[in-house]
Amino acid sequence: MKWIKIILWISFLISSPTIWSQYQFSGYVDNSNKDSNVYLSLIEDYRKMSGIYPEQIIQKVIPDSMGYFVFTENNLPTQNRIYRIHTENCSEEDKESIHFNGICLNSKEILFIAQNKDTISLPFTIEEEVFCEVVSTNERSNMFLKVDSIVEDMRYSFSSYRSEANRKVNSRKWFNTLQEFGKSQQEPLTELYIYSFLSNKSNNLYTYYLQDLKQNTYYDELLERLEEKYPDSPYVKQYKTELGADKFSVEITPEKTTSYWIWIILSLLIGSIALNLYLFQKLKKQQSSYKLAERKLTQQEKKILDLILQDKTNKEIASLLFLSVSTIKTHINNLYKKIEVESREEAKTLYKNR
Repeated sequence: MKWIKIILWISFLISSPTIWSQYQFSGYVDNSNKDSNVYLSLIEDYRKMSGIYPEQIIQKVIPDSMGYFVFTENNLPTQNRIYRIHTENCSEEDKESIHFNGICLNSKEILFIAQNKDTISLPFTIEEEVFCEVVSTNERSNMFLKVDSIVEDMRYSFSSYRSEANRKVNSRKWFNTLQEFGKSQQEPLTELYIYSFLSNKSNNLYTYYLQDLKQNTYYDELLERLEEKYPDSPYVKQYKTELGADKFSVEITPEKTTSYWIWIILSLLIGSIALNLYLFQKLKKQQSSYKLAERKLTQQEKKILDLILQDKTNKEIASLLFLSVSTIKTHINNLYKKIEVESREEAKTLYKNR
């Protein structure tokens, strides 16, 4: 009996995914989401951190009657990565149309940093809000929430007085605040989260970002930090590509762009004039050639040529001119030589372009 209990206990340990898994991400959803699936996504494209993208989803669970859910497994990267947990109330039939471009108004989500050995809890806040707090064994997990808090302060600062001067002063201040905060955390993924916000083409900070890129070495230093800590990650490749493209765009200043287009327009104008002169000379030579060729034709050959241009067959031409078909063929061969063509089609093309 004792051995049976031991065997059963060992069997339980082996079969229990929670005990043998290395990560555990758990939390609660509110009553409106208790019947919805909860999804865990691994985000490798930092431009798709917010939204619903099926290609990012790596696990799905259903909350219990209390709204509790848990993700537990042993299949995540050993290095820090960006993850999202989200829930949404869309039906399977509606998802394709509602989730256009990753947007879903019925979704609640939270972003965090984690790795394969982390334990993360997403409890209700004091105000009974979901996905607003991260409790983790990984001290970097809740960095995104801290960045969001700074961004909210920044938005309030911008909205307090809507003037161009206020926008410029605050842009400089908050760019520096966010960048310095990211560096102080010693986690390049936090800085990448900040960068994705500051360099987003859809927000009002993008113009200032391009100006900052010209004079601030921060962006190159961030690339070095990413390459050092996450050398083979997709984040490095994406950031390096985007940074190179943005640098190229800011190197072409408005003055250089204007000069560049002036040279293009002048080149096209000169090319157009040269092409027209060439075509004019070619046309003159062709006309001269036509006139010389026509002088060589006999009256009979001219009649036959006109009939050829009218799409008459050899038999029809012979009938109209009261000649034999073989005689017509002889005349045609002679006129072909004189006007320097080898077929009916060439003759028609030649005289069609006159």
